[in-house]
Amino acid sequence: MRAEYAAAAAAVGQGLAGAGWGLVYGGGQVGLMGIVADAALSAGAEVTGVLPTFLDRQEIAHPGLHRMEHVGSLFERKASMMRLSDAFLALPGGIGTLDELLEVVAWRQLGQCDKPIMLLNTAGYFELWLDGLRQAVREGFLDQHELTRLIVADTPARLFALPEFAA
Repeated sequence: MRAEYAAAAAAVGQGLAGAGWGLVYGGGQVGLMGIVADAALSAGAEVTGVLPTFLDRQEIAHPGLHRMEHVGSLFERKASMMRLSDAFLALPGGIGTLDELLEVVAWRQLGQCDKPIMLLNTAGYFELWLDGLRQAVREGFLDQHELTRLIVADTPARLFALPEFAA
């Protein structure tokens, strides 16, 4: 993992707390989201994890959260995080991140939620993904409106300067 991803993740955790926001995430103590959770907790934010029981050992559940919700499946995890969250923020990540991101975009397109969806595009990480969505717009498979509704920031400072984080 690139050091700039870890630094951005720590800044996100601090920024959430500074903006008076809590964190709802997958509940692990490893990877970028573990860094976000640690920084958010250290800065005084309320942190909730949502962890499928079958991943309890594999993801190494974070022991210091305010609340840990155990669910039976990944589908339940996503539904619970959808219910508990006021907005969605994706940091660079793997298949799980891309799966959750695309699903929440689809839910919003289908009218199942109307919450902000943000990308922290550290080091241009999401550019190829965004290019894929732009191609879908060009080919008529996606409405441009869905693409323009995505909130993209390339640094945590720019992210937390957005109106969505205004007090």
